[in-house]
Amino acid sequence: MSTVIDAPPSEHVEKHFEEVETVTIRFAGDSGDGMQLTGTQFTNTSAVLGNDISTLPDFPAEIRAPAGSLPGVSGFQLNFSSQDIRTPGDQPNVLVAMNPAALKVNLPDLEEGGTIIVNTDEFNKGNLEKAAYAANPLEDDTLAGYRVHKLPITTLNLRALQEAKVGLGRKEMDRCKNFFALGVLYWLYDRPMEPTLNWIKAKFSKLPEVAKANEIALKTGYNFADTTEVFTTHYTIKKAHIAPGKYRKITGNEATAIGFVAASQLAGRPLFYGSYPITPASDILHELARHKNFGVRTFQAEDEIAAVCAAIGASFAGHIGLTGTSGPGVALKQEAIGLAVMTELPLVIINVQRGGPSTGLPTKTEQADLFQAVWGRNGECPAVVLAPATPADCFHMAVEAVRIAFKYMTPVFYLSDGYLANGAEPWALPKIDELPKIEVKFADDPTNFMPYARDPETLARPYAVPGTPGLEHRIGGIEKQHITGNVSYDPENHEFMVRMRQAKVDRVAQDIPDVEVFGAPTGRVLVLGWGSTYGAITSAVERMQRAGHSVSSAHLRHLNPFPQNLGEVLASFDKVIIPEMNLGQLCTMIRAKYLVDAVAFSKVKGRPFQIREIERKVEEYL
Repeated sequence: MSTVIDAPPSEHVEKHFEEVETVTIRFAGDSGDGMQLTGTQFTNTSAVLGNDISTLPDFPAEIRAPAGSLPGVSGFQLNFSSQDIRTPGDQPNVLVAMNPAALKVNLPDLEEGGTIIVNTDEFNKGNLEKAAYAANPLEDDTLAGYRVHKLPITTLNLRALQEAKVGLGRKEMDRCKNFFALGVLYWLYDRPMEPTLNWIKAKFSKLPEVAKANEIALKTGYNFADTTEVFTTHYTIKKAHIAPGKYRKITGNEATAIGFVAASQLAGRPLFYGSYPITPASDILHELARHKNFGVRTFQAEDEIAAVCAAIGASFAGHIGLTGTSGPGVALKQEAIGLAVMTELPLVIINVQRGGPSTGLPTKTEQADLFQAVWGRNGECPAVVLAPATPADCFHMAVEAVRIAFKYMTPVFYLSDGYLANGAEPWALPKIDELPKIEVKFADDPTNFMPYARDPETLARPYAVPGTPGLEHRIGGIEKQHITGNVSYDPENHEFMVRMRQAKVDRVAQDIPDVEVFGAPTGRVLVLGWGSTYGAITSAVERMQRAGHSVSSAHLRHLNPFPQNLGEVLASFDKVIIPEMNLGQLCTMIRAKYLVDAVAFSKVKGRPFQIREIERKVEEYL
């Protein structure tokens, strides 16, 4: 039976504290209800308290779907814990639903017996019809088995703001109701209001009426939960035990941008970012534009081709040439990327992957651009491919991408995805002296200078900055003659240069770390992953190891070339399972290169893997 509460009980009920280790909350409502902001504030406050956190924002695909409609639902899931966590949680324990559509879309994910906090004011006839409800789910057995708190959030918020005479109209006051809901959750999970109150003051310093309204809404929600008897339990979550250091909450896109700024400083070279706005990569442009004080130049081009060509020009001029986009944008950039391969320039291409093909699922996550990065250009056109594993790891892999690009004079793909880009976790600020050195060597001796001579270790060609006296040379997309760089149509030279460019990319394997095995180095099952599957894979394997199963995992951050010891690792297990958010792209590469009978475990639903999904798959082979 569900427990439905829509008014304070007449008799006093004593409230008590209950300590829990981990809680997963999902805020859901219309795209105009401020769910992303609400979730972000709860996340920031939990980070300040020292909890480990992991988040999963879920944006609607349409720019502005009709209010109250199913396609217009916006969600934000947050997992916060006193333990080490790696995912935003398999199932929410709590669902905050601001309207019928939010309830309908998210109810199937809520755990059995979970808590629902619902804004009853929005459950009118019109909104019920938009959500395709034949009857009001608050009045039938739809919510049987859940603990339901029915609160007239819109009315309570409006009444408080009208009594306070904040000087705003009805529409502006209604926009504050998300902070009322946030206040309720702050009380329920013993969160302080001060971090959010400080944020409100700073954010709306030039709009005092708006600042006052949001502050009152937050406090009213908190006091409502505290003084009424709707909620009888106050939950507490202790600080997580994490390594000493200075931490900040960071999203993958923020970490990516900061990582490339750090790489610019480590290399001593200016950073140029050429980009065209595209979901979910646009925030990298926004973040980099804030760092002009570090010599960062951002260029919002008129299209994807202009963006990458400008970045190639920056690379030619001796700067860090960086371009960013998602899969559709990479498709437009590919011929120009081939130019960077032909001219052997250190271009870095960010691909924040999303659901495809074509426009696909622009606000949902996917890992289906691996083939595109490795093989997606005309001709034999090799490039290095890297992929961060977590939001915080985006920082380190950004630095790694620049290091490899300069050392080997080659384009490098950096494959993030929507889950990493928008998700957040605590990030330990690294010590500067522990970051890798990035050496940029420019040719400066005109004596016997040849633009396509080779470094014997890396096979990189000399880096000659335009304007250096005596180092003038041809540049362009037509095949180059070995050593001289002159235009060449000689068939023997063409094959030689094709093999040389491939050999150079292959040489990168000598300069990357071996893949590490989590668990025993040999056993029955190895779960191999790449990119954002890291958290779910590692958590699932850790659980199964505690249960005594012979399961290990390994995670690839370097995808072209692979680490040198990968073949040996794969051969040490009876079965290799590869979960990925595509139809088996890494699995195909592994089977082709190592002749291993690897099992593809595919998921292409626009959502990341759950821990339990991977556990169930592994159990099939135990």
